[in-house]
Amino acid sequence: QLLESGGGSVQAGGSLRLSCVVSEYPSRDYCVAWFRQPPGKERRAVGTIDNTGATRITVSLKGRFTITEDTASHTVQLRVDSLIPEDTATYYCAAGARLYADCHLVQSSYPYWGRGTQVTVSS
Repeated sequence: QLLESGGGSVQAGGSLRLSCVVSEYPSRDYCVAWFRQPPGKERRAVGTIDNTGATRITVSLKGRFTITEDTASHTVQLRVDSLIPEDTATYYCAAGARLYADCHLVQSSYPYWGRGTQVTVSS
């Protein structure tokens, strides 16, 4: 199970840290990903982190989004800086086995999902 937290309403220009507690990793080699779904739009990948700590961020989001993991607490965090209204979305974390060298940025690679946490950015 995965449980997201940390969402809320924030002002543009601020920062936000979302957390995802992973109660059980799908395998020893795993990927945990963050996705987001803006209102009325498709859900798309933000980035991933794997069991080695390697991260991938969607190219268009590089520079403002950072993914880290505290393995002791089984918590994966997504930090978003310089928030803009376009960051308004429901943010989901997802987990899956790492079958390749890199984690994939596609939903089909992740069989386990949290329920999401809402982030609203006002200008």
